[in-house]
Amino acid sequence: MSVTPAGLRCESLAGPLGLGERRPRLSWVLRADRRGVTQTAYEVFVAEDEADLTPEKALWNTGRVASAQSAHVRYDGPPLESRQRYVWKVRVWDENGDTSDWSEPGFWEMGLLNAEDWQARWVEPRQEPVTPEPPVGFFAAMGMKPRTLEEMRALPETLHPCPRLRKTFEVPGPVGRARLYATAHGLYTLHLNGERVGDRELTPENTSYPQYLMVQPYDVTGQVRVGENALGITLADGWYAGRTSATGDSLNFGDRLAVLFQLELELEDGTRLTVTSDGDMRSSLEGPFVYSDLFIGERYDARREQPGWSAPGFDDSAWSPVTLADHGYGNLVPQYGEPVRAVMTLPAVQVLTTPAGETVVDFGQVIAGRVRMTARGPAGTEVFLQHGEVLDEHGNFFQNITWRNKDQTDVYVLRGAEEETYEPTFTFHGFRYVKVMGSPGEVCPEDFTAVVLASDLPPAGTFETSDPRLNQLQSNIVWSQRGNFLSIPTDCPQRERTGWTGDIQAFAPTAVFNMGAQAFLTRWLRNVQREQLPDGQIPHFVPTTPRMQDPFGGRSSAGWGDACIIVPWVLYQDYADEGVLAENYPTMQRWLAYIEREAANGLPEGVTAEGLSPAERERQRYLWNTGFHFGDWLIPSIPNPGEGAFATKELVATCFYAYSAGLLAQVAGVLGKEEDAERYAELNCRVRRAFAEEYLSEDGRLRAHFQGVYVLALHLNMVPEERCPQVLGQLVGLIEANGDRLDTGFASVPFLLDVLSNHGRADVAYRLLFQTGCPSWLYEVERGATTIWESWRAITPDGGVNAGSYNHYAFGCVGDWMYRTLGGLQRLEPGYRHFAVRPDFGCGLTSARTAHDTVYGPAAVQWSRDGDRVTLCVTVPAGTRATVHLPGPAERVRLDGGELTDGEGVLAVETQEGEVRVTVGSGTSTFTAVLPDRRQVVASRTADPMS
Repeated sequence: MSVTPAGLRCESLAGPLGLGERRPRLSWVLRADRRGVTQTAYEVFVAEDEADLTPEKALWNTGRVASAQSAHVRYDGPPLESRQRYVWKVRVWDENGDTSDWSEPGFWEMGLLNAEDWQARWVEPRQEPVTPEPPVGFFAAMGMKPRTLEEMRALPETLHPCPRLRKTFEVPGPVGRARLYATAHGLYTLHLNGERVGDRELTPENTSYPQYLMVQPYDVTGQVRVGENALGITLADGWYAGRTSATGDSLNFGDRLAVLFQLELELEDGTRLTVTSDGDMRSSLEGPFVYSDLFIGERYDARREQPGWSAPGFDDSAWSPVTLADHGYGNLVPQYGEPVRAVMTLPAVQVLTTPAGETVVDFGQVIAGRVRMTARGPAGTEVFLQHGEVLDEHGNFFQNITWRNKDQTDVYVLRGAEEETYEPTFTFHGFRYVKVMGSPGEVCPEDFTAVVLASDLPPAGTFETSDPRLNQLQSNIVWSQRGNFLSIPTDCPQRERTGWTGDIQAFAPTAVFNMGAQAFLTRWLRNVQREQLPDGQIPHFVPTTPRMQDPFGGRSSAGWGDACIIVPWVLYQDYADEGVLAENYPTMQRWLAYIEREAANGLPEGVTAEGLSPAERERQRYLWNTGFHFGDWLIPSIPNPGEGAFATKELVATCFYAYSAGLLAQVAGVLGKEEDAERYAELNCRVRRAFAEEYLSEDGRLRAHFQGVYVLALHLNMVPEERCPQVLGQLVGLIEANGDRLDTGFASVPFLLDVLSNHGRADVAYRLLFQTGCPSWLYEVERGATTIWESWRAITPDGGVNAGSYNHYAFGCVGDWMYRTLGGLQRLEPGYRHFAVRPDFGCGLTSARTAHDTVYGPAAVQWSRDGDRVTLCVTVPAGTRATVHLPGPAERVRLDGGELTDGEGVLAVETQEGEVRVTVGSGTSTFTAVLPDRRQVVASRTADPMS
């Protein structure tokens, strides 16, 4: 048969170890050598052994299920057991009723599901409690200066060595299987018999430690020996106790480091052994890690290395005993989603001698990661590596982040070998440039490599056009996502590294196109669920450090807390995952209930209930116009973000009130909660009506006269339909008065170009996209940006270089619009089961190529234009269909070189308003068409991106 199920995934992962889902979801795609393939039924077998994947022996046999579903089929068999490995396979029936061959087997393996599975004890090594940082406010932290070299040398007085621990054990015979489960308070690395265990980095990652502490699984079957074995652990402060968040506070969750591990062995003769962290272990502070802090950096003294410390036979008699701790197991969860890894390396591009005489290594790309350095010199030589993202206007090294404890400086002390290589372990930095100080010899490019760290998400989307500047913009978007999708979705990889909710809700549609982010964002949402406050508020950022719970005068904000609804909805739309909606539904409801109470019970300052008419009092119930909000944060024309927030917060908050109510109505509808859906839809209508009555004047002007407010009002249907032209006119007037430049902030910029193109002003949208003046996306590109900046004016038109983050993905949300409008790939149904292909051939480009790995397989659009002739190639995954929009008339459209009606796989052809819509099934189809004069007129009025 020409149809075969393949690409088996469990919880969107291939062969996951240590899974914690008790009813995991199974997915596959269809491979076919013909067009028009659909699945009409499936059958899944699950067993504990591949030999048992039969109808008689399978643990779970679905039988033939009449369904087109091939994504997120939930396991519904007998309860799954801790540690057990499960294999599965699937076959399908196609549209002709033919049965496929069985797929190649896939597998998953369960982790430790229950507290009683743990025999291990929490162990604390010998250590000095982490030094607390004096409390400072957010704005005080901003003004602090980086340390001098002498101050860096003095850091061991306040930062402490990284503890090491050892555990020895005997294995009486050959090992058939060995699994190691581990986690820590702080960061940890494992070495078994002198070799590093696994390739995970910064474990157990950035998490809400008290509520959600992940346990990492390792297959160490090949590392355990017959006879004596030794397990070595190194701990560091990390997110648990180190200096993190915007203010650089320490002790975010505790002041003492601890480790928990359990090694389970199954010998070839069937004997089972368990080796655990316990009171028999030894610990030491004498290793080479003098200190290691996530933000400040790491000091590694190679003279203090202890060869063989994690191998059998090492003399640890001088080491200290450990202390047992009672931290419990209630917050432990098996690792979910892809781990942080070193995902790539970049060679040094050049070594610069700056006008100031500094030696700077340039890697050509802003990244999140660390440097691998090879050095030669006398023992005791200190080499300082200071990291930054840009050079200043004179070409000198520039430390663009200067807040408290943001030094981003690693120190390596040579041991005096002929050649030695150093790469930090427990820290990472945001950088392109590294200033090298103290090198004993010539600094050569070949001695330096940048190691990129990120959550190891699979690439999922590509976008390329005939304009190299847009291609660089796309590269900048992807690099910012890579640098900030490190354990959690962060705002920046150098200053805060914080899971700001507002940033990810704006960027999520772009994020899921570029990378397979389903498990990654699902895991982050589980932290959001656990950190929701009792009254329903969602913190500004998650995980939330206790000392940063209320830095702005409010615990949550419109447009930020709404991420608990927006992000699950984005995941559902891209991955057809109803499970993420069901899992987050209670969190969504509590958040919206909080908003309802705030709106109903509050009145803005200076307004009293007695001074309102009954109609005005009723309207106030649906306006969220009290409390703290970020508003349309970072409006370019307002230098002080706080002023922009204050000026826009009331209207922005009410817009997001309506937005969340409307989304929750849709979520409830998907989940079959019809009463909820009706109630939330009615709430959405009431809020929109109150907004228009309160804030919209007769001439279409809104009370907060800013581009972003008009964008939100139009995109979220806050304006009666008949008033939209007036409001659109106000928006366009503001844009044109600003020199055809945007002036939108975090909350509104995701919708800016959609509002214009959807309301008949694509010409304005293209003027904004191809704008090269400041602020604009291409302004950054033309000034050498390799990531997305936090501030549009990070480098000013006169060349001045400002302090701040040069790696902030939020404004990269324009990617979503580009993929849909320029690339033409537009999702119509969740998971792209049905999608539209509708590129704008009048956009000013001559070609574009867009592809996305959907849950059903790769979907791709490639088009080119030569004069008035366009060629369009469309790839449709098996089990899906695409509606292709082409200029008419139909008789001038060709499919694969022949007549349109004769094309293979054509499901429908219709013509509306001179446009031909061709619906095709799976496979690859090539169309040609001729643009009518009206399209040519539109193109001639569009800014030429190549001029």
